[in-house]
Parts: sequence; C-alpha cells; structure tokens
Amino acid sequence: MSLEPEYLHYPWRRHGYDHERYAWSMLGERPPLQWPGGKPLAVWINVSLQFYPLNQRGVPFKVPNGMTMPYPDLRHYSLRDYGNRVGIYRMLAAFEQRGIRPTWAINAQLAEQQPYLLNRLKAYGGEFLCHGWNMDHLHYGGQDRDEEAEIVRRSVTTLRELTGQPVRGWLSPAKHQSWNTPELLAENGIEYCADWVNDDLPYAFATERGELTMLPLSTEIEDQFVMCQNLHSEDSWVAQVTDAFDFLLQEGREQGGRLLALNLHPWLVGQPHRIGCLEAVLDHISGHAEVWQAPAGEILDAYRAQAGGNH
Repeated sequence: MSLEPEYLHYPWRRHGYDHERYAWSMLGERPPLQWPGGKPLAVWINVSLQFYPLNQRGVPFKVPNGMTMPYPDLRHYSLRDYGNRVGIYRMLAAFEQRGIRPTWAINAQLAEQQPYLLNRLKAYGGEFLCHGWNMDHLHYGGQDRDEEAEIVRRSVTTLRELTGQPVRGWLSPAKHQSWNTPELLAENGIEYCADWVNDDLPYAFATERGELTMLPLSTEIEDQFVMCQNLHSEDSWVAQVTDAFDFLLQEGREQGGRLLALNLHPWLVGQPHRIGCLEAVLDHISGHAEVWQAPAGEILDAYRAQAGGNH
C-alpha cells in the first residue's frame, strides 16, 4: 500500500530537526576547536552530591538510586548518606594528589543542611553547579509551571547565597526536565545545562528567555550507570572510561577539540573497595600533556570564545 501525499506534509517538515532548540550540526563537520594551550581534549570531572529524602514522594516516578523499600528504607538512605559523610573525603584526597579541578553538582537542600560539607568543598575550590533542590523534587512534563518555577528559583537562589558563587550551571535531578525547564533556567540566569547528552561538545540551545549552552554530561561512562544499571564490574568501568578518554583524545587530534565529561557519585566510588578504581581513572587522565582539565564554567567560556556565532 502506498502512502498518500498528505502523509509527507506536516509542520516542521524540512532538513534537520523538527524543533528550534538547536541547529542541525554534524560533529565531524564543525570547525576545528582547540582548548587553551592548543589542547585537543578538555576533561570535566563532575561530582554529584545528592540528598535522597527518606520519605520520598516519588512524583512522578521513583528517582533512580532512591528509596526502594517500604518506609523507612534506612538501608538505602544511609548508603546514599555515606557518600556525603565518608566517600567524598576520600575523593577529595584523590583529587588533591593529582591536581584535579572538579565541578560540584550539589542539591541545594544538601548544601543548606550540611554546612561542614559545603565549607570543605569551598575550601578545596572548584565550581558549584545547581543540582536542583533534592533528588525527590523532579521536573517533569505536566508539572504546574508555577510549582516548577518556585523549585528552580529556590534552588538557584539558595545555592548562590550559600556558596557566594554566581552558579552558572544546572543539572536536573535524574537529568529529567519538563518542557518549561530550559525557559525557567534562563529566567534565573543559568548559562549552561548538563541534562542533554547528545554530543561530545557544548552546543547552543535556544529558549524563549535567551540562549543556554548545553554541556553534555555523559551518561554512558558515569559510575552509577555502568556499575549499578548495566551491572558491569569496577574494572570494566575503569576500562570504559579510559577507552573513551583515549578515543576522544585521538579524535580531538584529528578533527578538532573534544570533551570528556565524567560524572561521579561519592556514595559509589568513595567506597573503600572502589576508590582504587577511581584513582586508576584519575591517573590515566591527570598530567597528560594534551589534556586540559577544568571546571565546567571554564570549559563553557573557552568554547564560547571560539564558537562565536557558530555555537
């Protein structure tokens, strides 16, 4: 049976995408990009510091890594809390030994409730990125716009006040957005968002309130995705991250700059039986002559300086 001619006539029928959020752009066809010092690869180490409420609502779904057992699910609650009490300090030691400059993606409620943790992160240095209010306040389709607007405003404002930083970036809990989320981020002065993972470079993202830049924070090589969701071993995670690093470095040499974005969770890789695997990954990455390791905001600025009107 043949299709009727009307089948091929619909809004947004054209070459490229069926939206105006970002332009059609093939990675291999973009102008070559170089990071500061002529480096072909930028590395963004992102640490997700999260608070999972014990009495989670689960609206509109139970967030991954949240409570799964009947209330009170102290086993999972205390495991997540381990990362903020113990695991993060092992990670800080590993970072310091290798000169790593991380980005702290932190729930605003966690920053508010644990001043010792926040002050320790501030003392280490690095950029703070807003990771929403907590891991049970999700952003989702059908959510009342005013409700979501209040969550975004409260989260960003609280973190700016507590850190004394401009807080330019955003990572949604569970990387989950509503159709309104990008507009609300722009309204609150957010410059970049890490939710969309469809690239190996930053790219311009349009909103009704101005332009965001998407800094893709890879899901495929993040610790919890590989070890908890794909159920691969710690050694396999190390191999996957180092393989990604080696490939992107070579591609950056041949085609122009690339970005390796590695997301880490202290409750997972801060464990005593996993910290060695994190150290192996950091050893492979750190001190490489062709690599620029920087916080997300510096990567954003370097990208924008070169992209100009083409970003």
